[in-house]
Amino acid sequence: MVNQTHIQVKPWFWLAFVAFVVVMLVLDLFLINRKAHIIRVREALGWTAMWVALALLFCLGVYFLENYNKALEFLTAYLVEYSLSVDNLFVFLLIFSYFKVPKSYEHRVLFWGILGALVMRVSFILAGVALIQKLHWVIYIFGAFLVVIGIRLLFQKGEEVHPEKNLVLRIFKRFMPATHEFEKGRFFVKRGRRWLATPLFLSVLVIETSDVIFAVDSIPAVLSITRDAFIAYTSNVFAILGLRSLFFALSGIMNMFHYLKYGLSVVLIFIGAKMLISDYYKIPTAAALAVVAAVLGISIIISGARPRK
Repeated sequence: MVNQTHIQVKPWFWLAFVAFVVVMLVLDLFLINRKAHIIRVREALGWTAMWVALALLFCLGVYFLENYNKALEFLTAYLVEYSLSVDNLFVFLLIFSYFKVPKSYEHRVLFWGILGALVMRVSFILAGVALIQKLHWVIYIFGAFLVVIGIRLLFQKGEEVHPEKNLVLRIFKRFMPATHEFEKGRFFVKRGRRWLATPLFLSVLVIETSDVIFAVDSIPAVLSITRDAFIAYTSNVFAILGLRSLFFALSGIMNMFHYLKYGLSVVLIFIGAKMLISDYYKIPTAAALAVVAAVLGISIIISGARPRK
């Protein structure tokens, strides 16, 4: 399923995609969501549909500019990354609850948190691709790691977040104290001669560091599907950009998807096993996409049929 040879993507592909992302982020921050407000479910569903549509249009563009296999790799990677992102939404909800972030500021926190994730993911993906190219046996480590993560997720009782134990947050607080107020949505305020961080900035900091943990299973998962850095990164970006609107669309009904984590664990075990046997048998991309879609679809259907009491 994974091409052993790395296809060199034309530089203008990267430039055009980065320009697209920058334009969308600028529109989001300075035009559409310039004023802090509560994102309603209807608005969130509209944005979620738009991001999914853009991802599918991009997939169609990959099909015409590259080939069928690349488009299929993108679609499979996007589905896996988006599904893993859904599990991360529970963590966001717990972080907001811990810092008591007002709902009108949640979008701003996610915006800056996701912006940092976009920068970190490209470095992680490029490093992962380079590592696999130079040390082929690393794929066995990645594969085994995904299987272990999948098994752990299968038996995990529930999500727990302890920001007070976050090492980065503890180090940051040693150098800069924080206020207890949100200071009208500002990240920093000046008191006399001292600058103080607000809980809004602290929540962004925790979300940023949490993304490093998210990337631990996300990056090996996408590299098990494709070793083309452009396809791996773009699928990650579309999943991450659609994550904010998905959060607001599902924040009130997240507990309905209580069987999704079992589906995700099966997916991680499957793609980890696929990575382990890739040198002996290559599972076709179409077959992998069908398995991932079926497992996730079944877990969602069962969640709806058997609601949590």
